[in-house]
Amino acid sequence: MRPITAPRRAGAARAGLALCLTAALTACGAGGDTRPPPAPGGLTARAGSATSVHVMWEAAPPADGVTGYQVFQSGRLVRELPAEKTMVDVTGLAPQTAYAFTVRARDAAGNRSSPSAAAQVTTPAARAEDHLPPTAPPTTAGRAEGPRAVRLEWSPATDDTGVTAYDVYQGGIRIHTAGAAEASTTLTGLQPGTAYSFTVRARDGSDNSSPDGPAVAVTTPDDPAQGPGTAPGGFTATASPAAVDLGWSAPDTGRETAEYQLYVNDRPVTVIQFGAGAVPKGRASYRLTTTEAAGTVWTLKLRARLPDGNWGAFSEERRITLPG
Repeated sequence: MRPITAPRRAGAARAGLALCLTAALTACGAGGDTRPPPAPGGLTARAGSATSVHVMWEAAPPADGVTGYQVFQSGRLVRELPAEKTMVDVTGLAPQTAYAFTVRARDAAGNRSSPSAAAQVTTPAARAEDHLPPTAPPTTAGRAEGPRAVRLEWSPATDDTGVTAYDVYQGGIRIHTAGAAEASTTLTGLQPGTAYSFTVRARDGSDNSSPDGPAVAVTTPDDPAQGPGTAPGGFTATASPAAVDLGWSAPDTGRETAEYQLYVNDRPVTVIQFGAGAVPKGRASYRLTTTEAAGTVWTLKLRARLPDGNWGAFSEERRITLPG
């Protein structure tokens, strides 16, 4: 297959500027939103090394209108994050030192929540010149605990200076950190009817990470009562000379969907991304250009990037023949 060239989307910068101006007028105008969102819940802090701490909290529900989070260390702002990020590594800390972290939510009008309950943590002692990583956790097991949660268990790793944390990865992205004494965790905020693959790595006090332990695949059950499907709806593909026009409706994931992965003949060929301020409201469209010969047959399908970082279910598959 010859390369597919996707054109740049026109007007994204103008749309982003208009969105920023609208947000500014809304926030500053008389009678604007002055009600702050609720404080984040479920805050935890785990020492990842002698000089770093991994801070996590629960994502706010879409109805709260949260657009970002602020992370505080003993009342001092240390990180600002967008709404889709609910964890962060705070680095540059001192060994064998107690720290307290809180998080505040922020909405589009600039209203800030009250601080979350504080999470206390003490960093371990530093280990000089330790370059040897821990062994990988020998076994990993997992099971679904409802449509939006998975329970993971792993066996302990070993390290010459001692394991300080276990990091859980999904799709190559770290999504959770557990303490050295823990051998299981429950992951929440997942999507119903979705296949996941998880691995666990051990980490020591010098931030050396082990290889991945064995991958475990878990599929969450469907639950129409708790959430809609994750597949784009009404997917269409219309061929014209040197181009294919795509159309679809975004899945209802609770947040704007700005990234889609396109498959042609069962192979991923491109990722369609909509920039800030250019995410379609309602039905989305996209045009691909191609130099494939007339008579070439394609089957196309699409899936969306979900708020938790996983790819959702595929749309219906469409079959087209490229015209001359």
